[in-house]
Amino acid sequence: MRVGIVSDTHGDVEAWRKVKQIFSNVDVILHCGDVLYHGPRNPIVAGYNPGALSVELGDLNVPVICARGNCDADVDQMVLPFVLQEPGAVFWQELKIFIHHGHLWMGEKLVKVGMKQGAEICCHGHNHIPEITQYGDIWLINPGSPSLPKGGYPPTAALIEAGQAKLINIETGEVIVSQNLR
Repeated sequence: MRVGIVSDTHGDVEAWRKVKQIFSNVDVILHCGDVLYHGPRNPIVAGYNPGALSVELGDLNVPVICARGNCDADVDQMVLPFVLQEPGAVFWQELKIFIHHGHLWMGEKLVKVGMKQGAEICCHGHNHIPEITQYGDIWLINPGSPSLPKGGYPPTAALIEAGQAKLINIETGEVIVSQNLR
C-alpha cells in the first residue's frame, strides 16, 4: 500500500500540482487539514486559488481522508469532494493511522489520543514543520506544508510505502528524511 500524506495546502493549487506528481500511484491520500483557506496569519501565496484546488481534488481517482484544520470552514465543506472530519479521522487498512490537524494536540498528546484509537501511526500538520518521530511503539508524522513551509524547511509532503515513511521536497523530489517504520 502506498499512502500520500499532506497538510496545510492553504488553497495553493500550484503547490498541490507538485504534490500530485509525488503522489502518483498512491492508494489513498491523507490530508491533515487547512485545505483551502490561507488563514489570517499567513500571506496569500502566488498559487492561491482555492476554487481550482477544490476542482482538482474532486478530479482525483483515489480516496481522500481529511481531518478538519483550524482554517477549514463550513463553507469549504460545500465545495470539497470529501468530508472534513473533526477532531480527527482514521484510516484502517494495512496501516492503522489516526490523522488530526494539530491545533488541539501535537507530539506526545496526539500520540496518547491516537493510542486510544488503536493507531500505529499518528499524523498532523498545523505548524508546517516536517518530522518523523517515534514515541514508544507509535510513529508521529508531520508532512510539513507544500504551500507555506516554516522552520527553514522546503515545501514538503510525505509518503508511506513498503514500511518506509519519507518526507519529500516537492520542488526537487528529493527525499529529505526516510525512516523504516518496522
